[in-house]
Amino acid sequence: MDTSLPPADELVLVDRELAQLDSRRSQLLARRAWLIRVLYAPAAAATPPRPPVADSTPRGAQNVLLTLGGTLLTIAAVAFTLVSWGSMGIGGRSAVLFAVTSAALAAPVALLRKGLVSTAESVAALGLVLMVLDAYALHRVALPGSDGLAYTAVASAVLAGAWTAYGSALSRLRIPLPVAAVAAQLPLPLGVLAAGGGPTAFAWAALVTAGADVAAALWLRPAAVRVVAATGAASLGGWSLLTGGWLSLSSPWTGAPLLLTAAAALLYVGRRAPALAAAASVVAGLAAVAAVGGLLRSGLPAGWAVPGYVLCGLALAALALGRASGAVTGPERDAGGSAAGTALSRGARLGLAGAGAGVVGLGVLWALPPVAAGLLGPMARTTEVWSGEHAGRALTSYPATAALVLLAAGAFLAAVPRLWARCGVPALAWALLTALPVSLELPYAATLALQLLVTAAALSLAVRPAVLTRGLRAAETSGRHEAAATDGPERVGAADAAAEPRAKATGGAAGSGAAWGGWSPSAVRRPTKAVDARAALGWSAYAGGLASATSALGLALDVRGATFAALAVLLALFTGVAALGAGGRRTVSACAAVLVATGLVCAVAAAGGLEDRWTALALLVVPAATAAVGAVTRPAPVALAVEISGAAVGLLALGIAASDPAFLALALALGGVIAAATAVRPERRRFASWTAAALFLLATWVRLAVSDVTTPEAYTLPVTVPALVVGFLRRRRDAEASSWTAYGPGLAATLLPSLVAAWTDPEWARPLVLGVAALAVTLLGARFRLQALLVLGGGVLVMDGLHELAPYVVQAVGALPRWLPPALAGLLLLAVGATYEQRLRDARRLRERLARMR
Repeated sequence: MDTSLPPADELVLVDRELAQLDSRRSQLLARRAWLIRVLYAPAAAATPPRPPVADSTPRGAQNVLLTLGGTLLTIAAVAFTLVSWGSMGIGGRSAVLFAVTSAALAAPVALLRKGLVSTAESVAALGLVLMVLDAYALHRVALPGSDGLAYTAVASAVLAGAWTAYGSALSRLRIPLPVAAVAAQLPLPLGVLAAGGGPTAFAWAALVTAGADVAAALWLRPAAVRVVAATGAASLGGWSLLTGGWLSLSSPWTGAPLLLTAAAALLYVGRRAPALAAAASVVAGLAAVAAVGGLLRSGLPAGWAVPGYVLCGLALAALALGRASGAVTGPERDAGGSAAGTALSRGARLGLAGAGAGVVGLGVLWALPPVAAGLLGPMARTTEVWSGEHAGRALTSYPATAALVLLAAGAFLAAVPRLWARCGVPALAWALLTALPVSLELPYAATLALQLLVTAAALSLAVRPAVLTRGLRAAETSGRHEAAATDGPERVGAADAAAEPRAKATGGAAGSGAAWGGWSPSAVRRPTKAVDARAALGWSAYAGGLASATSALGLALDVRGATFAALAVLLALFTGVAALGAGGRRTVSACAAVLVATGLVCAVAAAGGLEDRWTALALLVVPAATAAVGAVTRPAPVALAVEISGAAVGLLALGIAASDPAFLALALALGGVIAAATAVRPERRRFASWTAAALFLLATWVRLAVSDVTTPEAYTLPVTVPALVVGFLRRRRDAEASSWTAYGPGLAATLLPSLVAAWTDPEWARPLVLGVAALAVTLLGARFRLQALLVLGGGVLVMDGLHELAPYVVQAVGALPRWLPPALAGLLLLAVGATYEQRLRDARRLRERLARMR
């Protein structure tokens, strides 16, 4: 049990554990009772077979039959109207229509009295279809010359009214009212089309119809009617909004009233239905911005169109955030009540602010091409380094108002006391300063100076981000508690849920009531993770500083003096951040300083006209300096990162020196010296010592290759001798160490390559020396019972002896008859098979003896 929690949190934990124990005890008791019944109950008679389960319920079958019957009658009525209508006179037609329709509409009354609701639904559906067919027949017979759209609009209005009255009179029927809602979508739009109205008139008709649908969805009770009305409102309202958006581009003064009216309707929907407040307010905000922005665009030059929309978005976001002080703080009423006060709800404010922020975000995206040109243009090099020529501008024409968009967005974010907004301030400020040289077409020197100043400012903010935290709320920068309360049954906290069974167990209604009655939403609170505002702001500024530093360096490569100036400034800046910064920014800056120092060394070498081999030796100054800095730098992660960066520069130096093997050997030796000096430090000893040994060995091999030395022992003995010394020291410290670990690598490094060379050497000196050495190793292994020496020495000795006997064996085999070798092999196999068991025992004994060796 964790006793370090506050009392309230520990009480919650204890209550939760007790509740789990009670639940587990109940499960075990139920299981115990079942086991007792199974073990001690008398054998029961065979259970009779259960009857087959029905595939459907009686009510389901009834509904299927009624649906099929209504459908068939509807098909028959349509066929009669379309096919057989012309074969009857006017009297017969009227009589049939009146009789069938009246019967279909009157039958549900009698059926409902008898409680046959489903049958009444089917017959009523048939009657509704017959009324549509009656309207069609009336147009064909009585009004054949009337306009089809106008007649459809009037007929749909009449049918909607008739079905509404019919459904209201027979309230138990569920079909007429939704069907009436569907028919009510047609009169106004079709009437406008019949009257020759254009897209604007049709959009207004759709908007009015959508408004009526909204009223029906909010106030009418049947759920099916509300679904139909909501669907119609979304469809027709969306069409009117799309039309208004198109008109705001082609005819702003025509589209603005339509968009503003739709926005007002959406805000009303959000107020009456709090669950839809955020979504409705987003659409309303976008519609309002499109309306007002379109009016501004019509009176402004082309380059000011986007700033106009951004200004509207900023005004909308400011208005939404400014109404926060007058927001409704109590519980919002549902659609049937009224919200307290006239202020916008929280959802509406969030929606409007989101709409404004979305418009501003699109404006910022529109303003990014000059930023990208100012950042990436210098790195897309088309001229030689230090040529004194400058590449042409990647973006020759773009509205200068893009800088105003970035400035306005940054100023607005600076006024918002939120961490996310403050993180956007340095980003937008950096983007503005990066775009200025492109927007204002500044000369080369001014552009380079501005980029270096931007780098310095960004890195300074990364070191001291507290400037950006002024005005932030305390909750944005420190840990805070939030109430863990929601509506409904989920409001019960863990402590109360655990206290309920114990209250019942103690038998007190009063106790249970006290437990429950004393609960409040603020009683149980959960801590949230603290937000490190300074770290977030620091990284936001630091990212811009790194980008500007890279761009400035690419631009400085055009001129030699500018290159040295930029490298010196960047080295000072990154060194300062590495010394004064904190966290990961310090580590990254230290690595960046190493890279800039490397560039400075390369620039000095290039300016001095040094060859590549001398440049490689000059670059070794960087790993030497990083090793020295790492020895005195704290914390350890920074030192490690600095040394890794220096090691990478050392690899670069070796790669450059590879074109001259003699200088490569010298560079490897100097690298070994640096690694050996680093190995003096305890925390780097193991890795640095192995690195130094490898570098010294590689230097020796390269020097031997340069001197045309082909004898393999010259390459292997420098490995074998120190390896055996290390193994001997290891065995002195740890007598239990295996001989394979101590001596195996060192011996194999010389014996195996020499054995390969001896098999291809026609002379006698190398095989003789190798045999003597292998014999000595074998004898030492037998004397000191060292498995590695015995196996390696003996194996090499045998192979070397076979090499010496091979010519004679070949000569003897050539002189013998060809049948003799197979015969000898067969006899050998027979002899081995005869003494197989004894040979296995001898092999097992030899293996055990070897296993007892170290």
